Amino acid sequence: MAKYAAAVDQGTTSTRFMVFDHSGQEVAKHQLEHEQIYPQPGWVEHDPMEIWARTQDVIKIAMEQAGLSASDLVGIGVTNQRETTVVWNPKTGEPYYNAIVWQDTRTDRICNELERAGYADLFRQKTGLPIATYFSGPKIKWILDNVDGVRAAAERGEAIFGNIDTWVIWNLTGGPDGGAHVTDVTNASRTMLMNLETLDWDDELLGILGIPRQMLPEIRPSSDPNVYGTTRASGPVRGEVPVCGDLGDQQAATVGQTCFDVGEAKNTYGTGCFMLLNTGTEIVPSKSGLLTTVCYKFGDEPAVYALEGSIAITGALVQWLRDNLRFFDFSHHIEDYAKTVPDNGGIYFVPAFSGLFAPYWRSDARGVIVGLTRYINKGHICRAALEATAYQTREVLDAMKADSGVELAALKVDGGMVYNELLMQFQADILDVPVVRPKVAETTSLGAAYAAGLAVGFWNNLDDLRQNWQVDKTWEPQMDAETRERLYKGWLKAVERTFGWVEQE
Repeated sequence: MAKYAAAVDQGTTSTRFMVFDHSGQEVAKHQLEHEQIYPQPGWVEHDPMEIWARTQDVIKIAMEQAGLSASDLVGIGVTNQRETTVVWNPKTGEPYYNAIVWQDTRTDRICNELERAGYADLFRQKTGLPIATYFSGPKIKWILDNVDGVRAAAERGEAIFGNIDTWVIWNLTGGPDGGAHVTDVTNASRTMLMNLETLDWDDELLGILGIPRQMLPEIRPSSDPNVYGTTRASGPVRGEVPVCGDLGDQQAATVGQTCFDVGEAKNTYGTGCFMLLNTGTEIVPSKSGLLTTVCYKFGDEPAVYALEGSIAITGALVQWLRDNLRFFDFSHHIEDYAKTVPDNGGIYFVPAFSGLFAPYWRSDARGVIVGLTRYINKGHICRAALEATAYQTREVLDAMKADSGVELAALKVDGGMVYNELLMQFQADILDVPVVRPKVAETTSLGAAYAAGLAVGFWNNLDDLRQNWQVDKTWEPQMDAETRERLYKGWLKAVERTFGWVEQE
């Protein structure tokens, strides 16, 4: 009898496959990194074929190591780096171009033209999003306009689009041999093309961007009893298993953290940082630079919405220090260096490598280190890099309070950086609220598994999931108010120094 729910978690830097039991405990896991491609400054790409190869590998290895077969799985959920855009030939399965990653800024000219044409309010009103290089719609337009033959292929029905969830589900369920071309409401809400009220593609916005509707996947619930499709015996799962859950990675983490009540919030510390606040079935427009997004939709139940603060560079800054500057060999060593100094030595590191996301949305910004003196050493730079994550999170939380009126009682946290004790303590200090890490910190994978398991009745309801959530550790604020505000004031001053570096055309 099938007894586990599984998840493919396709992230910005790696792909993992995880299997969970009914209590939400990890049964199997394997993870592999993929190449980051930087063709020129501001451009970030992935090879979709490499991502699919890694996906197959992690499934096979995790299943083999745990001694599992397809018959042990009730269903598979998929969660993914959102906004990363793939256009491929459905007859051959070959991409027309590399995946354009969410961090990529090559569409700034397209976005500037849309702004100048006066479309900002229309997009914000319909999609809950600002016009920004972050989202999929401008990336699709760039591929249609710049890759030879793709627009003509799209008109013939020989070029289809998907965020990475769509690409993975299509391949898992058969690829060119009848693969399901679907996405869910959370991923669709990140394209700048879906109407938040109708939960369908918006013809007016498609017309403005010049994107043929037939390219787009069918929008489905995040947890779907009418499963998207089943895996193939010839594929990596080696059997027929329902694929029936799909959530963008940040929404998946929100589900994994069981933030099902209005006013509950979580923050995921990954390549970037993403805080989501559940606003229930109400669409709450942001006046403070946040995104209004779909949080999840389970079966026939109404969609649940969220306010989101998206930060482009957090964990990626640690990787940059590791890979580009060779500060250390392993990412976790940053904490050791940061602990060699009592404070940041008066410096701030604002990692606006891809411009600034929430709450500024400034594509003209670029990274800075300010306050440098001869006193500064490697430890100070490492400490300032970690503190940047906490300061950016404070900015987002302040915006959420302004938009929602909700005072946060505690912040649930997840992702790779939550094992950094120095960062988590500083986060609690700079927010002045407790920071809470759950026992299962891989909440993104868990949320996707929950979506699949709910669809097939492995879990009956949200209370089943709430019972699985357990606290691992809580960090209480220890900093005095005067120090907190002095440090934060310095951060805001540093952020201003990043503005206007790139001259707008």
